Amino acid sequence: MKEKKVCCFTGHRPQKLSFGFNEEDERCVQLKQAIMEQTEKLITQCGVTHFIVGMALGVDIYSAEIVLLLKEKYPQITLECAIPCETQCEKWSEPMRDRYFDIVMSCDEETMLQRHYTKDCMQKRNQYMVDKSDYVIAVWNGKPSGTGNTVRYAESKGKTVIRIRP
Repeated sequence: MKEKKVCCFTGHRPQKLSFGFNEEDERCVQLKQAIMEQTEKLITQCGVTHFIVGMALGVDIYSAEIVLLLKEKYPQITLECAIPCETQCEKWSEPMRDRYFDIVMSCDEETMLQRHYTKDCMQKRNQYMVDKSDYVIAVWNGKPSGTGNTVRYAESKGKTVIRIRP
């Protein structure tokens, strides 16, 4: 049996994206298209079958929804939600919480990294995802951030990082 190839996603929350929470903005539409194209390329050209998302607002949610959409075309792929703590989405708006729970209900695997929030739980989640992955799709503006830390960690572990500029 051949080893399954894995990709995780890392990227900014809406507050750090030029279009904020406006998903109708042309820049958001283009970003989602770029994530879709890179994800599909990993499936068709690199044999990636398992995707891991960290379930934060913004890029993580977009990426999870894209993987679920691509599952219709590529039923062999699986989605894992790597959840840093149980309370991750409790302060989100109701529509965003609904999206979050829809994704969790539709995913193939749910990994809860710890029950309670700690200041390092997001970093632990990011390291977990990178450690399990061969590829990292990173939506990163190049500035110091959690996404930047994740990219540096992935590079230090010899992972292939596919960078998309937001």
